[in-house]
Amino acid sequence: MKSEITKKYYKIREVSELIGVAQSTLRYWESEFPQVKPHRNEKGTRFYTSSDIETLRQIKFLLHDRGLKTDAAREQLHYAADTVASRQKALERLRQIRATLVSMRDALHRLR
Repeated sequence: MKSEITKKYYKIREVSELIGVAQSTLRYWESEFPQVKPHRNEKGTRFYTSSDIETLRQIKFLLHDRGLKTDAAREQLHYAADTVASRQKALERLRQIRATLVSMRDALHRLR
């Protein structure tokens, strides 16, 4: 699910694939969340940093996993960014553990 961040800057297409949301969603979030400010070149191409990507993951967590509305997510991100980040990372880790356990269970069933 989570790909490792290795480059200094990422284009919107790459970030869309990393986060798992449409490019139009990223552009919308950019307009709604002041924390998301990708760098732009003279042509207007967006370049996201690893920090931007982590912020976008937190936004996705708040909107998709917690089910918050945009205003509530914006407020959470503004006032409790550290809490949001730790919860988002914990949930991501639990999902990885679950996927590992499911694959182990499936492997055991195939052996029978």
